[in-house]
Amino acid sequence: MYDLIIRAGTIVDGSGEAKFQGDIAIQGEKIAAVGNITEPAKREIDATGMLVTPGWVDVHTHYDGQATWDPILAPSSWHGVTTVVMGNCGVGFAPVRPQDHQYLIELMEGVEDIPGAALAEGINWKWESFPEYLDALETMPRTIDVATHVPHGAVRAYVMGERCNSQDDIPTDDELQQMQDLVREGIEAGALGFSSSRTWLHKDKHGIHVPGTFAGSDEMLALGLSMKGLERGIFEMVSDHLGDDDEWAWIQQFVEETGRPITVVATSAAAFEGNKMYNMAESAKQKGLEVRPQMAGRPTGILHGLQSNFHIFAMTPTFQSEVSHLPLAEMVTALDNPDLRAKIIGEVDPTLPIPLAGSLGELLWAIFPLGDKPNYEPDREQSVSGIAAAQDRDPFDVMYDLLCANGGKELFYQPLGGYQTYNFDFFRQSMSHPNVLFGLSDGGAHCGVIADAGMPSFILSHWARDRTKGEQFDVEFLVRKLSRDTAEAYGMYDRGLLQEGYLADINIIDFDALQLHRPEAIFDLPTGGKRLVQKVDGYRHIIKRGQAIFEDNVHTGALPGKLVRGGAVASS
Repeated sequence: MYDLIIRAGTIVDGSGEAKFQGDIAIQGEKIAAVGNITEPAKREIDATGMLVTPGWVDVHTHYDGQATWDPILAPSSWHGVTTVVMGNCGVGFAPVRPQDHQYLIELMEGVEDIPGAALAEGINWKWESFPEYLDALETMPRTIDVATHVPHGAVRAYVMGERCNSQDDIPTDDELQQMQDLVREGIEAGALGFSSSRTWLHKDKHGIHVPGTFAGSDEMLALGLSMKGLERGIFEMVSDHLGDDDEWAWIQQFVEETGRPITVVATSAAAFEGNKMYNMAESAKQKGLEVRPQMAGRPTGILHGLQSNFHIFAMTPTFQSEVSHLPLAEMVTALDNPDLRAKIIGEVDPTLPIPLAGSLGELLWAIFPLGDKPNYEPDREQSVSGIAAAQDRDPFDVMYDLLCANGGKELFYQPLGGYQTYNFDFFRQSMSHPNVLFGLSDGGAHCGVIADAGMPSFILSHWARDRTKGEQFDVEFLVRKLSRDTAEAYGMYDRGLLQEGYLADINIIDFDALQLHRPEAIFDLPTGGKRLVQKVDGYRHIIKRGQAIFEDNVHTGALPGKLVRGGAVASS
């Protein structure tokens, strides 16, 4: 007798092959059989009319602190994600000397907008070395699996101390050797890879660039070569320099000498000019090497609103002095005052220059109220300025009214990086590339201005069902990209497929009902810290290692999640 059978579902198994109707039997943590199953089980789930998919494997999150105190790991776990990889972008909490705890907190707070007070209160610091950090993660039960990178910022701080983020200081030969040893030690202990940041966008709480921003190509290559001779390990890097030949020279040397993969996140337009990044990835693939550009399913969404940390009136003197400190309900009441309204709007400068948008006034053509059912690929007419034009009103008056709507709970989507074409054709082209790795949900991060942890739910619902502005994707393609491809890119060969011997990480989805909610602010971090989260309907059952962890959005109490150490392989 099996432990669980999922009956008569539409199985999209993660292989990319055509979906089919059938049953899935589970014994313990693993899938025991797939097909027409006649044997009984202790429990059966009728999945008639439902999609049955592998659990999503999200390779770009920042739960490094949250994973030490929170067993649920929402919002990712709400969205069918059954494995998260954290430690991205070169930031994390190990290795660390006791005197550097606050520095790493302020680094994470600045780069990933996670409240420092919450991190300081929530993290227990039962480790110094990276292997000790993994051991600490392993002791805590949770809903879903976690895995991590060794972060460049923490390694550099551990070895170089106060010189770690100086533009002028480079590591000595001895320091570089120490960093190499720490990277290798971490990966041998079970980290899935090493991560770094080489973008000017990433700064700590005090506005100082993160360690590694100014690291030379020789340092980057040396740290990558720490993986030489290992059978596992991936290099993850966010970089402004992927349009430069020098960056690609050391990347190519790294993959050729180690045979290990690298996944890169481009933060400059030059990487896309002439398809340079994709051409380099394709060239590597022809040599049997892996260079994987990482892409999201839509632009990162900056959220404006009274619940967010940002909106276009937030920095006006009157809002700062008379409104910003108030609770939400009192804030809305105060903003209803006609005199206060006139003062705040009068303090806005529409000509203020805004990167990629021209001016603050022009930016309102790229800010969109989300409403109850968010549309992330809206038309120009749905922007704040588009609404104002249709009503023959001033855009800032309209923005003010919308900001206060629904008790101040309305949020506004601003696609980061510009939205001049008012469609996602660029994203479809990039997502179609065979080397592209789906990622960048940033789950656990950007608590005050971004809520993209539901990216897998968005990708599936928008790109396989809702998109009207151009071609969609087959559901089989998207499921493979969200499960098997991400799992295998990170050396997790025991998940991502609904086949015998694989982990029973399974989503049962009412595809027609799959719907993202408008993001909302909740205050459940340690010390009552705020974060923006996004809920979703449509996941009828989320199963982790054979146990149902959520049923119709309700946590069952099960905590089967574990730490994933490198080298996991499926076995029957």
